[in-house]
Amino acid sequence: MEILVPGSTGPAVADVRAVLHGLGLLQPEPTGATGDAAPDVFDDATSLAVRHFQQVRGLSVDGRVGEETYRALTEARWSLGDRVLRFDPERPMRGDDVAVLQERLLELGYDAGRADGILGSETEAGLRAFQRDYGLTVDGTCGPGTMRALKQLGRRVTGGRPQLLRQSAHLVDSGPHLIGRVIVIDPGHGGEDTGYTAGETTEADLVFDLASRIEGRLAAAGATVYLTRGRRGGPALAERTAFANDARADLFVSLHMEAHDSRHARGVASYYYGTGSGASSTVGEEFANLLRREVIARTGMLDCGSHAKTWDLLRLTRMPSIRIDCGYLSHPVDRLLLLDARLRSTIASSVLAAVQRLFLPADADPPTGTYQLRTPA
Repeated sequence: MEILVPGSTGPAVADVRAVLHGLGLLQPEPTGATGDAAPDVFDDATSLAVRHFQQVRGLSVDGRVGEETYRALTEARWSLGDRVLRFDPERPMRGDDVAVLQERLLELGYDAGRADGILGSETEAGLRAFQRDYGLTVDGTCGPGTMRALKQLGRRVTGGRPQLLRQSAHLVDSGPHLIGRVIVIDPGHGGEDTGYTAGETTEADLVFDLASRIEGRLAAAGATVYLTRGRRGGPALAERTAFANDARADLFVSLHMEAHDSRHARGVASYYYGTGSGASSTVGEEFANLLRREVIARTGMLDCGSHAKTWDLLRLTRMPSIRIDCGYLSHPVDRLLLLDARLRSTIASSVLAAVQRLFLPADADPPTGTYQLRTPA
């Protein structure tokens, strides 16, 4: 779709403004002497409302409406009870009503998968289990009867979210070894999308080089490693997430190097799936923190923290997934470091250490920055 920015006009802008108004983020324009203000103009107030929406939803905050923000606005239209919810393997239903259903099932102790607002097979299975236990028609459809039952029942699980406890327990039970683990490494950009250019070197080239170094270290440790693209490939985001899902990966790591107009922007940040209001990937959050701290400890780069985001890259992958921004090519210090092959090798070693530490029991977990595993140079 065409990206909507301040100054854009048309039916799509009117649709966006209507959703923002319905969410209470945009006030209707007052009627003046010249009549009603045009409802299809992307003005400053609309941009501010979009920024607020993006911040709350864990999206990139830029005040523009691209494909991801528009999809999130469309999903925000729905409240539980507005429509009948059922599983469609070809075109899964999406919306805030699905997310509320998932949250309600999880609170009642049923495994509905990740509370991501996408009605998949896991959510249907959890819904069927709920219907079976409460004497409802077991059809996997959330209609009026099932909705009434969900609203009448209070929270039954205390002492922690059951889905989060399941994720942590599965991680511990899977053992400390990397042999047989399937890990997908996603070098960002690629193809015609070169990312930021630093001299004669592009971001796409640098992250592919980094991904290759990570691949070698993880493979030497016994893991099965796949890259989402080759040196010249440039798959779409949906292709990258589908590749990881089809590979039944245990972990997904997306590699990027940032750029910004501000001369102060520098450092390393990591991202995991989370809404910022409770629903999150527990293992993803732990892994994002582990990897960021390992990189900081080994490189001395600025720590920009770990953050919950609902980007499709993190939401559509069915395994713990993170994105790591390894520094700012637009900053002279970070750029000098990132152009050094030794620094990229250090980051690759950080990824290996973080992956291994993720699967170690707490009593065997070494301090950050100290874990070493002998691998080929």
